[in-house]
Amino acid sequence: MTSSPRPASLPGHVDVLIVGAGISGIDAAFRVQSQCPDRSYAVLEARESLGGTCDLFRYPGVRADSDIYTLSFPFQPWTGENSMADGDEILDYLRRTVERFGIDRHIHSATKVVAADWSGATARWRVTVEQRGGADGPRRSTVTCSFLYLCTGYYDYERGHEPEFPGIESFAGTVVRPQFWPEGLDHTGKRVVVIGSGATAITIVPAMARDAAEVTMLQRSPTWISALPRRDRFAARVRRLLPAGPAHRVIRARNAAYANGFYHYCRRFPDRARTLLTRAAARRIGEEAVREHFTPSYAPWDERVCITADADLFKAIKREEVEVVTDHIDGFVAEGVRLRSGRVLPADIVVTATGLRMLAFGHIAVSVDGEPVEPSRHLLWRGTMLSDVPNFALCFGYVNLSWTMRANLTARLVCRILNHMRRADLAAVTPPAEPGVREQPMIELASGYVQRGVRSFPRQGHRAPWRMHQTYLLDTLDIARASLGRELHGVPRASVRPAGDDTRSGG
Repeated sequence: MTSSPRPASLPGHVDVLIVGAGISGIDAAFRVQSQCPDRSYAVLEARESLGGTCDLFRYPGVRADSDIYTLSFPFQPWTGENSMADGDEILDYLRRTVERFGIDRHIHSATKVVAADWSGATARWRVTVEQRGGADGPRRSTVTCSFLYLCTGYYDYERGHEPEFPGIESFAGTVVRPQFWPEGLDHTGKRVVVIGSGATAITIVPAMARDAAEVTMLQRSPTWISALPRRDRFAARVRRLLPAGPAHRVIRARNAAYANGFYHYCRRFPDRARTLLTRAAARRIGEEAVREHFTPSYAPWDERVCITADADLFKAIKREEVEVVTDHIDGFVAEGVRLRSGRVLPADIVVTATGLRMLAFGHIAVSVDGEPVEPSRHLLWRGTMLSDVPNFALCFGYVNLSWTMRANLTARLVCRILNHMRRADLAAVTPPAEPGVREQPMIELASGYVQRGVRSFPRQGHRAPWRMHQTYLLDTLDIARASLGRELHGVPRASVRPAGDDTRSGG
């Protein structure tokens, strides 16, 4: 994909600064320009291209891990054939979206935000950015904004989770990390070992099995896996009956209800859900394989249930193109991976699909009047603003449903806040910390990547307005009931001194 068009120069000041040009940032930009048309905005993207996660991951078979009708935008109907869309399809959809609505004219790519400091005296954020592409290397400058909206996702783009494997330096083959897939890697006729059993691994394994001599999926413990069709028959019928816009809304609502319903079914009836998933897998690959490799010790949705599109993983196992091994790694040797059982898995390529590192602010040092903001010391109000941090929003999507469903709710709430500030003539708003609220983790999953990183994230509370329901309908109703005048502390514009001409300087 080509780089996003970059405006000639960064603005000195904007009303709203959006950080990140992935799905969340594009959604936020559309909402700001359509619901707050009197507000100026810019989108800063650290990478050369828009797309965020969709642009970062380039491994074989890369696709969305949820259906595209809920992952796509409600204002831009999905017209492709696949419901489980490939990475390139999603990138093309995002590019067409920003071009259609003129959002591309506001995106500054290769522009990394490194710090943001709020000034209570001027009611402005002073944002330090680093731009690449100049003859003299990266150049630092500053931009100011009245409202800062981070759409940076929830994990580290610069590093994945990298467990230490004894003897890995002695391995004679190639070690590949999915997050940084090397361009042009040829696995044709090669022996491949993929370490991991999460969404990335179960996507890579069947894709590489088409051309590799042999592929082994090596897992320490099983993961719950459900098969979904790549093409949605219900969606196809609806699209034949209705125009694109109404059809998209109907399919999106139905798929969201189905996904959320399955999640709550798993949480309420874990034994029934366990039986449902194991029986479905057994019909594909047999009861013995399911008992040995696809029956986790935890209940479904204690960790995320992964999706295999068109059951491609199970089909590859059935065709004996893929072997699944459940064991622990003892270490690497020259010819491959040695297991605790003593077996050596021979390999020319080892793919370490060992998970992600969670990151709340995308390596941005956030401070308020010079005092650093530690995310874990703050509650997240309405899933959107940090307690005691002014004019600052954070997009945090669903983990049990498509990220976009929650991101869209958050962007709409941010626009409500901006319009409330304009009507009330406020320079700043802050959700004040509330005594008596019991803190809870933001994500209540037992997944390894969550447990490794969730302690550094903002917290949620046991009750509204600090609680996220992880249910789209309940969160929609909860946000609609928000009383911005009562829940947010406002600072009148008349009490703030003018910022002057202190908007940008070279660095």
